[in-house]
Amino acid sequence: MQTVTTVAELRQHINKWKNLGNKVVLVPTMGNLHAGHLTLMKHAHRCGDKVICSIFVNALQFDRSEDLKVYPRTPEQDLAALQVENVDLVFMPEHEEVYAAVHKPQQAIPKYPLNDQLCGKYRPGFFDGIAEVVARLFHMIRPDVAVFGEKDYQQLIIIKRLVQDMSFPILIEQVPTQREEDGLAYSSRNSYLNVNERAQAKQIHEALLEVKTQIESGSQDFAEIEKQAMSHLMKAGFQPDYVAIRNAKDMEPASYSTDFIVILVAAWLGKARLIDNLLLPKR
Repeated sequence: MQTVTTVAELRQHINKWKNLGNKVVLVPTMGNLHAGHLTLMKHAHRCGDKVICSIFVNALQFDRSEDLKVYPRTPEQDLAALQVENVDLVFMPEHEEVYAAVHKPQQAIPKYPLNDQLCGKYRPGFFDGIAEVVARLFHMIRPDVAVFGEKDYQQLIIIKRLVQDMSFPILIEQVPTQREEDGLAYSSRNSYLNVNERAQAKQIHEALLEVKTQIESGSQDFAEIEKQAMSHLMKAGFQPDYVAIRNAKDMEPASYSTDFIVILVAAWLGKARLIDNLLLPKR
């Protein structure tokens, strides 16, 4: 496994692989890797010949400077884990490398109304920062395939639109959310939870399952279902930002006739802002 920090080094490896006809797969991360990330690496190997993992803590997607300062950074453990997963190349650039003017795509990076909804409403500029860094990574690396988890579902939809609108010749692969035994989705922010909060945290997934049950049992008042789920979370000790039932294809508000639904939630528990979602089977 090779580790590089500059685009020049990165492209030397990629050009050599592509000259040999290898398909290159990118898994973008911010490090502090957990079992969910490692599942993405396994999936990436099934999608191509060479796997690149980028580790870059993107300052542009933090709306509070204190969050950026305390975001967990575990480079030694990350590299050891990626070695076990047989990742071919790890790209670990500094901020100045990623945001050098030469690495900005010539096309304007699109901004969507969705950027300011749901998580975007509570984290201003968050998805603009994600779109900026992902467009730059795609421009620098030019992978054939990029792999993302479904846990960050709003991000996934925005990136799919970005790839289409910027005409990146990249296939986006999505991987189902990985969970701990009690249902809590793996997240770097789970490390912010104390012992008691960690025991409570499983209720965020339970709230999603309850919403799923109500929809599948025929309840059609989605606004009321969302309200009840918010109340459930508040009584359980969370400070919810939202519970939303959306069309999984375009993230517009769903109705009972929607054939593919995603339920999304974001809630604070102590110092951790937890997000999760549940995709309902297509009807």
